[in-house]
Formats: sequence, C-alpha cells, structure tokens
Amino acid sequence: MKIKQIVIAGALLVSVTSFAQKDELKALKKIYNKEVIKGDDLAEFKSLADKVQPLAVEEADKVYANFYKCMIPVLEYNAIDKTMAPSQIQMALLKFVNPKSISDLASGLNATLDYEKKTGKKIQTDDINETITSFKPELINFAIKLGDNKNFKESADVLYSIYQLDKKDQQTLYYAANYATNGNDYAKALQYYQELKTLNYTGEGTLYYAKNKASGIEENYPSKNVRDNFVKLGTHISPRDEIIPSRKGEIVRNIALILIDQGKIEEAKVALQEARKENPEDAGLIVSEANIYLKLNDTANYKRLISEALVKSPNDEVLFFNLGVTSANSNQFQDAEKYYRKAIELKPDFIDAYLNLADIVLKPDAKLVEDMNKIKGTSDSELKRYNVLKAERQKLFTKAMPLYEKAHELNPKDDLVKSNLKSVYNYLELTDKVKALKAEN
Repeated sequence: MKIKQIVIAGALLVSVTSFAQKDELKALKKIYNKEVIKGDDLAEFKSLADKVQPLAVEEADKVYANFYKCMIPVLEYNAIDKTMAPSQIQMALLKFVNPKSISDLASGLNATLDYEKKTGKKIQTDDINETITSFKPELINFAIKLGDNKNFKESADVLYSIYQLDKKDQQTLYYAANYATNGNDYAKALQYYQELKTLNYTGEGTLYYAKNKASGIEENYPSKNVRDNFVKLGTHISPRDEIIPSRKGEIVRNIALILIDQGKIEEAKVALQEARKENPEDAGLIVSEANIYLKLNDTANYKRLISEALVKSPNDEVLFFNLGVTSANSNQFQDAEKYYRKAIELKPDFIDAYLNLADIVLKPDAKLVEDMNKIKGTSDSELKRYNVLKAERQKLFTKAMPLYEKAHELNPKDDLVKSNLKSVYNYLELTDKVKALKAEN
C-alpha cells in the first residue's frame, strides 16, 4: 500500500506540473497575441517564459516554450519608444540584443518553423516570417555598429545568425566570413567561406544609384525600376549603375590563404588551383600560390610564378607593392626596394609604398649603430672607423628623408610619419626643418 501511495502521489505531482505548464503556455500565448506588449505585460511575459521553458516535457510544449523565450529581444525592441533619436534607439537595443540572443533567436525560430512544417500546422510560421522581415534590418545595423567599433568577431557571429534566420540572404554569410577574417577568427571564416563555395555563391549583380536632389546624397535602390521612377518624378538626378563582379575567385583565394596560415599547404595548393580556374587573370592568386613555394624554399617555382604574375599585370601597383612586402619578409631587400619603387612609379601617391621603402632603406641602420657602439677607444684608427660608420648613417638618412617627406605631404596628420621625419631631421642636424615640423602642431 505504501508503495502504491507513493506512485500515485508521484503521478499526481507530474499531472499538476503539466497542468501548470499548460496554463503558463496559454498565458504566454495570450500576452503574445496582444497588439502592444509593454510595461507589466512584458515583465510578466519574461517571467513566465523563464518559468515554463525548463518545465516543458512534450515536443510541442518544448518548441513553443523555446519560441516565446527566444522572442523576448524582439518584444523588447518593439516596446522601445520609436520617437527617440536613432542613436538612442541603438543604445536601448544594446541592452538586450547581443550575439548570443540573436543566435538563440535564429535557433528558436528555425526550430519552430521546422516543427510546424513537420506537423502541417502553421501556428506561428507567418508571424515568424514577418518578424524576420521587420527585425532583420535592425540586426544588420547592430552588426555594422559592432564592426565599426572593431568588434569583428562579435559582428561575424551576429551576421551568421542573421543568415541562419534568412538563408536566402547569402550576402550576409559573405560579410560574416569577411568580419570573421578581420577578427582573426580563421576557423569560423574558413567554415563560412567553404559554405559559400558549396552554395556556389558569386555575389554578382548590379547596384542602382541616383542622387537625391534635396540632400545631395547618392542613394542606392533595390532595382532599376524603383530608381528610374524616382528620376522620372524629378526628385533624383544622375542615375548610374555599378556592376558587382563575381566573388568566387576571392572566396576560394581566402580559403587558400587561411589554409596556408594553418599550415595545410597541400590543401591550399588545391584551393588556389581551383581559384585560378575561376579567375585565370587574377595576378593576386598567382602571387598567393608563389608565396606557398616561398614558404617551402622552392625558389625556382616562386620566381616562375612571380614572372607569370608580372606578365598578366605589368601596371598593377598593388601587385608590385605586395611583391615588395613578400620580398622584404624573405630578406630579399634589393628586390623589395625595386618593387616598392615600381609601385610608386605607377601610383605616385601610394603612401604605404613610400613608408615601406623608407623602412627598407634604413634596414642597415641597426647594424651601423651596433658597430658604432662597439667602438670604445679614441685612437686614430677607431675614430676614423667611427666617422666612416657615421657617414654611412648620414647617407641612409639622407636617402630616406625624401620618402618620409613625401609620406608626410600625402598625410600630414599621421603622427608616426611625422615622428620618423623629425628623427631624420634631428640626426641630419636640420634644425630649421625640425622647427617647421614642430610649428605644424
């Protein structure tokens, strides 16, 4: 009898819990179906969602308990006073929207859609699709804001979650891969790029622009017809189209570069060969493949590929600049100087080329300083040696000076350039130039 009583009591407890859970789900649904959910309603909804989720036992109850829970950030957003300034709305959004809540939202909504597709009962399907359409722009703005603040990894997570919400929007996956790369999260970047490759994403298309007469700002439109209608109305002028080229080559190249970074050389070679098939005229891909052989100390193949790249892009200043970087990294300083000078010849305002070239010019300086510091005595031979080394340093600084001056001319606000130029002037005892440089502050 005692055992039976315990079993009956246990069954009653489960039954009571189940009824309580059902009541709470009904209460959640009642609040959710209200036109406006704010204040006490929102607080009660959040409390009920927290309570009911861990109690759900049946599949349907689990799905909808999770649905209500994951929708809380959307309800909180809808409760924001939209008459506030956009910056204030963004600040309010940050209180409850974060990479995890967006990931949970994507997971919860997709689980609900899958369940309703399986059961054939579209209870929340239309509402979910409407939610995705209306809330997605705010999520994208949130991701952009994270990126602007250099929170690249978090931005990538948010963008990937948005893609999970709307898998037709493959462009969002592309940007998630880019942000993950910028955040040095190469594992996720590789995952996203490989997914894009599997999807055969190209990113090709056309952007339609026209200038708003009232604001003077050029605006982008979703289609040519929409843009042309505004132009016909007379509110917009100067229509133009911008062709977006295929990104397939770029995607496969980035896959290869990440594989190189991970030390997966053979996989990288295969990826680069695929990339070159997609874009045979891309000299950057050839340079990337050449860099693999450079890492393997295969000089013959490295030079062969570099020669091939130069034939394809004889006037590409970026290619010559990248060759300069590659050569400098492999201690081939004469080649590096040659490539940087060619980049400057092709693009006279290429500030990074000037700075890198100045760095190459001054490479011997560290050794000269070391040799000068070794001279401790004051004999004639030692003083003569010291003066020879000093003269060599002066030659280096004299050679580097016009490069820093040009860089400073191109970007007078760059403090590092200004500091380097000041050091050059000081060593060469050009006091008037030092004073003029200080007077710019």
